[in-house]
This record gives sequence, C-alpha cells and structure tokens, in this order.
Amino acid sequence: MAVVTVDFDGTLFRGSSFKVMVRVARKEFSPMQWAVVSGGLVRATGLGVTKGKNAFRKQFFRSFAKAFRGKTRQELNGFFQRLVNIGIREVNQDLVVKIKEHQNKGDSIIVLSGALTPFLNIFIRDAGLDVHVISTELYFNEQDICTDVGTVINGQEKVKKVREWIANAKRNGEITDDEAKEIWAYADSESDIPLFEFAKHPIVVNPNNNMKAIANENNWPVLL
Repeated sequence: MAVVTVDFDGTLFRGSSFKVMVRVARKEFSPMQWAVVSGGLVRATGLGVTKGKNAFRKQFFRSFAKAFRGKTRQELNGFFQRLVNIGIREVNQDLVVKIKEHQNKGDSIIVLSGALTPFLNIFIRDAGLDVHVISTELYFNEQDICTDVGTVINGQEKVKKVREWIANAKRNGEITDDEAKEIWAYADSESDIPLFEFAKHPIVVNPNNNMKAIANENNWPVLL
C-alpha cells in the first residue's frame, strides 16, 4: 500500500478552477469585493516583478480569496457549488480510474492543491470520490463568517503538508512506515517539481511542452 497525492488544477481537473472562480465572480462580486481584488492585483504585480510569475499567481490568488471575508459559510458554499456546476464536466476521468485502482489496492489518496478547501470538498463530493483533501483553507469565526485565507498550498508547501499528513497518519496507526515511503505524485506543472522530487513514484499528468521536456530529462512517466 502507498500514499498517493493528486494535484487538482490541470490534473484531476483539466481546466483552471481560478478562471472558473473569476467567471462566476464577474456576475456576483460586489464593488467592495472587486476593490479588494484590485488592491491585491497591485501587490501581486509588484511581487511578480521581484520574485517571478509563480509568486505573482500565489499572491493574486490569495488576494482574490480575501474578497470572501465577511461572507457566511452558507453563502460561500452556494458560490462554490455554482463553480462546481460549471467545472464538473472537466474532470479527468482517466485519472479518476487511476485513483480507484489505487483505492482498490488499499492506498491512501490525498487531493493536494492550492485551490480553496470549501470548493474542493464540494467538487470531490459531486465527482463521487472518497479522498483526503489538503488545500488552501478559508477561516471562519464562531458565527460561520469568513475571516481570512490561509497559506496557499503550492510548491514546497505541498511537500511540507504531505510530510505533516504522513507523520500524523503514522502516529494514529493509519499507515505503516513502509507505506509512508511509497509516495506517488500525480501533477502537471513546474510548480510541482518539489513534489515530484519528493515522491518515489512521480507521474506527470497532461503537461505542457516545457514540463514534458523536464519529465523526459528526469525519466518521469507521463500520463496524457
């Protein structure tokens, strides 16, 4: 048995959940929410100039998610359900088959993504999957009102979170030491390279041309 991590955007989901989120937000966000997004875009642009494209994407995503502050859990669940209704048709069914093959072997499956946890929970449910989820959290107070967004689970942060999950699962007797060493990673992009290097079984899914070249250089299997 093994621990199997599955990226979401571009991997389990063939599209971009962030683009779907922007599409719905164009219809539903208030002027105040767009003001939050605009301010975040300015900060993200400055960060992108100094630290690169991936830093820009992470900061802009985080800033966008901050526009949810003040919304109730129920309001956000409705918003995310509308995202899922649009995106559910883009599930990578070939990868779903792979996930179920792993489950039949007794492997532990983790959807590991920078996407927001409430959105992923609804998506996973509607896709008929029973998996663990490690993703970017939204925080709520005792009145179920969104107060903030957590660290974006991207790049090296994915490796950190998987290590934490494995350590906790071992303490609870959910996996053995041998299972903890058999780590699979299904993902698609250059930001996932730390995860590919960490995993014993890296599988590059639906890569672009640059990622295909990186996969070939490292002899990582490719799943189209």
